[in-house]
Amino acid sequence: MSTVVNLRTVRKRKQRDAKAKAAAENRIHFGRTKAERDSSAMERNRADRELDGNRRDPEQDPGDGETKG
Repeated sequence: MSTVVNLRTVRKRKQRDAKAKAAAENRIHFGRTKAERDSSAMERNRADRELDGNRRDPEQDPGDGETKG
């Protein structure tokens, strides 16, 4: 005698496996997690703010007193 198999659970298991396979392919294809993207965006924003904060305004910069010419 063979064992009795519930076809509904077999079908559902097959669908779950197919979804898991598609998800794995998408992770490979699209790459980074949301946490990695958010972290990268925060780092980029921090660097932009730091750069803007250290920017020198040419109108207010007296220079070093040298003249060209």
